[in-house]
Amino acid sequence: MTTTDRLSPLDSSFLHLENEFAHMHIGSTSIFEGPPPPFEDVRALVESKLIDIPRYRQVVRFVPMDLGRPVWADDRHFNLEFHVRHTALPLPGGREELRRLVARIMSQQLDRSRPLWEMWVVEGLEDGHWALISKVHHAMVDGVSGAELLSTVLDISPDATIAKAAEWAPRSSPSNIELATDAVAQLVKSPYEQVRALRAAGRVPRQAIEQLKEVGAGLSSLAGILSATPESTLNGPIGPNRRYVWTSVSVDDIKTVRAALGGTFNDVVLATITRGFRSLLRARDESTDRVVRTLVPVSVRPRNDGEVAAGDGTMANKVSAMFAELPVMLDDPGEALAAVSEQMADLKESKQAVAGEALTSMADFAPPMLLALGERVAARAAQRNVNTVTTNVPGPQLPLYSLGRRMLEIFPFVPLAGQVRVGVAMFSYYGTVYFGITGDYDTCEDIGVLSDGIEAGMEDLLHLARAAS
Repeated sequence: MTTTDRLSPLDSSFLHLENEFAHMHIGSTSIFEGPPPPFEDVRALVESKLIDIPRYRQVVRFVPMDLGRPVWADDRHFNLEFHVRHTALPLPGGREELRRLVARIMSQQLDRSRPLWEMWVVEGLEDGHWALISKVHHAMVDGVSGAELLSTVLDISPDATIAKAAEWAPRSSPSNIELATDAVAQLVKSPYEQVRALRAAGRVPRQAIEQLKEVGAGLSSLAGILSATPESTLNGPIGPNRRYVWTSVSVDDIKTVRAALGGTFNDVVLATITRGFRSLLRARDESTDRVVRTLVPVSVRPRNDGEVAAGDGTMANKVSAMFAELPVMLDDPGEALAAVSEQMADLKESKQAVAGEALTSMADFAPPMLLALGERVAARAAQRNVNTVTTNVPGPQLPLYSLGRRMLEIFPFVPLAGQVRVGVAMFSYYGTVYFGITGDYDTCEDIGVLSDGIEAGMEDLLHLARAAS
């Protein structure tokens, strides 16, 4: 085994967090122009790309007695037919029927005895369109690398052809004894690695001191999430089933608001979500004299000249988090945007994301059996004090194609866990930001109110922006 075969502390945490009610896979629904391609061609296309994403032919192997973090091992019985599936809606399949299908597919936990991903080709959509539903475990991929994966599986040209699939021979899978032995060796080596890292930092003391200052400031800011938010129907026990709705806003509209009213692109998006949650709470006859605390995942992938650094095809998670408070008490959309903008600037200055990444890295030195328990306890504690999750991933701003058919829209999916009953994911593609909203089936029958509120929030901000201009 190599060091890249072992899951990182963050990747393994997504496996430990998963249970019968919390299914830790992310995903998306892409809608394409028609006519649908032959299913055999879709499967052949995916097969031709697998050489670039080796994780898609690997399974998770758990170490006996939790002596070490799980490892990736080649699946000697890999069968592509199990992962690329085919279904259809009764003609003509509308948006609501497609959303219900997505919700049902996402409500099913991935089989851990196989590679942790699925793709569903869906025919029968109205206007002759077809869809591709992607479902990937969070242990394999984060949002940003998910965008990279999308670019890998799809093509930038409508004229691209299907390449011949490369030959693949699975490596031998380690035995339980080998897994345990290697894990013990890693435990022995970890203190040495820690000392070595400290010595290396000592060679550049000024840089090390600055990094420690950033982490310390971030830890101080993170301590603020220990305070509980007011009780709300946004939080509570969840079941295994999901509801799913979506909406979208124009990138040009967001830029118009930003130019006239200030703030960043992400600030404007969060302001529209603030309006959505205000609408949802009011529709539930709950007080809006409060904030809605949201976990905001932040990519910490290394960048080179402004671009995401090239990876090795393993798509590991490189993500930290900040915790923002959506000012749902503010009725005026301009005031809400200004409050969000000021807060996000403060959060970035506080280095919350740096501290979160540092804490995750420190988990390398914790005994894995204690780490697994600690992750569950910490997740429950944090999610009692977090109302929702809002994740925003920048996607490609050029048209993508699959077998000559242009991708028209793409709606992301975010999982739910702990006490969080509603989550919002955003993905930007070719001039549009697409929102995918996940809700617990038993308690969030009304999440369409949140979707409508996001649309209304954008309209309100545009009205203010045009008046200001």
